[in-house]
Amino acid sequence: MNNQPCMKMLKALADATRWRIVGELLPAMLSMGALSERLDVSHYNISKHVRILREAGIVTTQRAGKTVVCGIAPKLRQQVRAGEPVLDLGCCTFRFDQPPHGGD
Repeated sequence: MNNQPCMKMLKALADATRWRIVGELLPAMLSMGALSERLDVSHYNISKHVRILREAGIVTTQRAGKTVVCGIAPKLRQQVRAGEPVLDLGCCTFRFDQPPHGGD
């Protein structure tokens, strides 16, 4: 079994801000601006964290004019349990209704 994709995803989720971004995106797609406001994080930092999540295969982005909209990657979106803040990466499952242990 090739653990590389799982390791990349786990490393990406190890950061508390990226964890919070994924938690915000589980229910619906959001713009980078909306993420910045909801999490009280600068647009620059949201962009940096979203790039890392995108490279790990957790998040996708789409440009809509000047707005960049983010969402959970389709392959993972299929694993999201309806109505639950749970993400199944295939190697492990995470609940997003509680902050990660160790926090900020």
